[in-house]
Amino acid sequence: MKTILIVDDVQSQLDMMANYLTKAGYNIIKATNGQEAIDKTLQKKPDMIVTDWMMPEMGGLDICRQLKKNPETSEIPIVACTAKDRDVDRMWAMKQGVKAYVTKPCTQEELVGAVQEIIG
Repeated sequence: MKTILIVDDVQSQLDMMANYLTKAGYNIIKATNGQEAIDKTLQKKPDMIVTDWMMPEMGGLDICRQLKKNPETSEIPIVACTAKDRDVDRMWAMKQGVKAYVTKPCTQEELVGAVQEIIG
């Protein structure tokens, strides 16, 4: 069973995404901020990370940059799940190594589909 780290500072969003992905058969680890996400990634080495983009202190873009710089975590695929829906936001995400971009509010099909496309 593949393990996914979900990062979001809004508990209801975190719970909803965890519910969607648990139903789809994935193991879930949760983090509520960027530093916690970095720490849990280093400790648990998830198969994928799904992260919100806009969070206090350290957002998804910063998480992505830090993990891509580290040889231990650089290959972990990252999915952005964010309310930012402009082409420029998508472009920046992809330049930082994001593998998929899902816009909030997302459906179960959108999130699970993006994940399955990348890690099966």
